[in-house]
Amino acid sequence: MTEENRSHDEVLREALEEHGHRYTEQRAAVYRFLASTDKHPTAEDVFLAVRNDVPVISLATVYKSLETLVSCGLAQKLTYGESSTRYDGRTDPHHHARCLACDRIVDVPGTLPSEDLEEMDRETTQFRVTGYRLEFTGYCASCHSEEAGTAPALA
Repeated sequence: MTEENRSHDEVLREALEEHGHRYTEQRAAVYRFLASTDKHPTAEDVFLAVRNDVPVISLATVYKSLETLVSCGLAQKLTYGESSTRYDGRTDPHHHARCLACDRIVDVPGTLPSEDLEEMDRETTQFRVTGYRLEFTGYCASCHSEEAGTAPALA
C-alpha cells in the first residue's frame, strides 16, 4: 500500500470511528477512488471503478459507502434536478460549474466572505445559515463547439 493510500486509510478510519461506523475494505476502496479523482462520479461510476480492486462489491454497497462518507464529512453529495446524484471527494470550500448540455461538473475555487453570510443571517432572512452551495451553469468547451449556434461565445 502506498503512503498516499495509507494516509487516506488513516483519515477514513478516524472519521468512521468518530461517527460510530466500522472500517471495511469496501468503504476504503470507495473513499480512495473518490479522493483520487477530480471528476464528480455517480454511484455507478464509482462501482465500475472500484470493482477491479474489490470484485465482490455490489452497487448497493457502493451507495451505502458513499452515504456513509457523506455523513462523516469525507464527501459531498451533489444533486441537480433530474440529473443523477454525483459525489465529490473534495470537502474544502469550493463551487461547481455544470454544463447544461452534457452534465459535466467541474470545480470552481472560491467562497463568499463569511461576513456576507452573517449579515444576511441577521438582517435579511432571520435564517441561521449553516452552509451554502453556489452552482454556475453554462456550456463546457466541448459542448460549446458543438452548440456554437445556440451557446454564448466563450472568452
